[in-house]
Amino acid sequence: MTTEPRIHVHEDPAALQSATAERVIARLNQVIGEFDEANVVLTGGSIGIGVLAAINASANRDSVRWDRVSFWWGDERWLPRGDEERNDRQAREALLDHIPVDEARVHPFPADGEGLTLDEAAEAYAAELAAAAPDHLPLPPFDITFLGVGPDGHICSIFPGTPTVRETVKTVVPVRNSPKPPPERLTLTLPVINSSARVVVVLAGADKASVLGLALAGASPDEVPLAGVKARRRTTIHVDRAAAADVPQRLIDPGEFWTSADER
Repeated sequence: MTTEPRIHVHEDPAALQSATAERVIARLNQVIGEFDEANVVLTGGSIGIGVLAAINASANRDSVRWDRVSFWWGDERWLPRGDEERNDRQAREALLDHIPVDEARVHPFPADGEGLTLDEAAEAYAAELAAAAPDHLPLPPFDITFLGVGPDGHICSIFPGTPTVRETVKTVVPVRNSPKPPPERLTLTLPVINSSARVVVVLAGADKASVLGLALAGASPDEVPLAGVKARRRTTIHVDRAAAADVPQRLIDPGEFWTSADER
């Protein structure tokens, strides 16, 4: 990470999820109020899906004009549509099936068994991103990108020491021989993640403390992919106390999550 992110430490995973949910709701209302729409990139993992469930449980959930939110995914397991391990199914069960989304604005990755090869699926999702972008740009204007983090420091399906970490041209790439099952996946690349106005990283547990510490200390993205994350405007990391064990005190920010008067 080449600029210092804001670190918010929460007592436990439940508090992390609840606080992040409320701040995301507030930000979505702000963005939609200004631009009449918002683009959000979702993540999988227990904490990321837990944040979505916390949004669903929030008393403020219905303050958001959900039909103005476009949902994308950071990565996906190459499994059949509806498989319980797919990130899109988990996101639907946690939140999307409970809110009035515009299905035309929900953009899951292609699935195994739908007639595309893994490479073709990556190209198809890249084309879908480009089709939703303004002025022939390659990407929509992402307002919030959620990221979970693995114990090895991987984000999305960008794993340490793999060519995907160093990809700078393609927006979507196929992943084979993933060190974490299933072996085949699809993922956005680091430049896409870093095109987002805001990146919200969520992680919990003592097994994440060392990789977070390494990322904050300036490790190379090849060693710790999390270290390569740098949002256009702000990167915010929400952690529980266990995951914060190696975070320098000077980086812990007790202040506000987002300011109210900034650009998209």
